[in-house]
Amino acid sequence: MEYLKTVLLGIIQGVTEWLPISSTGHLLLFDELVGLKMGKEARSVFMVVIQLGSILAVVVLYLEKLWPFKRSREERRKSFVLWAKVLAASIPAAIAGLLLDDIIDSHLSSPLVISASLAVYGVLYIYLEKRMKIEVRVESVEDITYRDALRMGLFQMLALIPGTSRSGSTILGGLVCGIGRSAAAEFSFFMALPVMAGASLLRLVKHGMAFTAYEWRLLAIGSFVAFAVSLVSIRALVGYVRKHDFAIFGVYRIVLAIVVVITFALR
Repeated sequence: MEYLKTVLLGIIQGVTEWLPISSTGHLLLFDELVGLKMGKEARSVFMVVIQLGSILAVVVLYLEKLWPFKRSREERRKSFVLWAKVLAASIPAAIAGLLLDDIIDSHLSSPLVISASLAVYGVLYIYLEKRMKIEVRVESVEDITYRDALRMGLFQMLALIPGTSRSGSTILGGLVCGIGRSAAAEFSFFMALPVMAGASLLRLVKHGMAFTAYEWRLLAIGSFVAFAVSLVSIRALVGYVRKHDFAIFGVYRIVLAIVVVITFALR
């Protein structure tokens, strides 16, 4: 049963990491309901490090753009500039994560906070998509400026609260800044690399790596499943945002928040 739970957690991570519905919220809620049998520290690490599988999917899918050591001097320059913008966008969340990690882990990972975040941002998604008229001025990742990148990084800070959604915050933040959907989604994927890798490293440093062989197996299985599912999810989201808005995800978040409240009230 524990291996099955781990596979399900990997699927949840691979799907929800890239959709604007909060992967951390879904993982914590699923674990709250079914209870993965691991040590407390190992579970805390698992919920973050499983994201490494999703990161690897981004690297595989966008290796041509991300690989900085190309033969052409111009292509190398473009890759290094892209990485510089990604790192600039990662600064706000990195600083906030270092300062607030213990508070978030201890006080903000509850079903109540998650359901509230799901509902509030669900309403916000619908409002932004249906009420705000935004003029698109950036259509490709290459045209995103350092100022745009830093603004998206500020929106990424919102995702430190469980239930918010990192991809949803950054993509909608890009839209508010006048960046087209496809470009905002793609840059959001790239922004995930240093932030999620840093969060995993921070959690490993904080809790150490003295886990049992059983716990390492669960982590490996969850990460592999998250990687495989992320390959499909990323492509699906890229295709979706070209023709649709995020209003449907706002509705989903509100419905899920209601389900969560009812479920835990009955328990």
